[in-house]
Amino acid sequence: ENPFSEVEMGAWGGLLSFYGHLMRVIEVDLEENARITHVEYEVLLRLSWAEGRRMRIQDLAAQSLLTRSGISRVVERMEKAGLVNREIASEDRRGAYAILTDVGLERLHKAGETHIAVVRQHFLNFFNESELAQMAEFWRRLEARQSHS
Repeated sequence: ENPFSEVEMGAWGGLLSFYGHLMRVIEVDLEENARITHVEYEVLLRLSWAEGRRMRIQDLAAQSLLTRSGISRVVERMEKAGLVNREIASEDRRGAYAILTDVGLERLHKAGETHIAVVRQHFLNFFNESELAQMAEFWRRLEARQSHS
């Protein structure tokens, strides 16, 4: 017997299967068109949004699917590629910052050219404005709940 109701199964199962499909499509696009992984794209994007184009690595990890050590390895790889710089946190000497370089920003823009089209083609275009607004509210509700736990 399935512990989920039919509606719950449709919602949860649909999210799981579609998420897996969409992530594979996005990964292929980013690898082919910008020579970066989806995680690297996410790091570049979050750094571009951050004040001074810099964030503590532990804060990047908190906003990612990866652990702190996983993000540290990604940042290290990105630093070797010239996409970010790494700087010891002067305020406590224990943490470190990832800082977006001009090369990283350029790569982000290159990736964004096709990434946005892929996300629209495989996801956003299937919903009207009202549905997208409702979906955005669902995500806000979940994020608010997550930040309080």
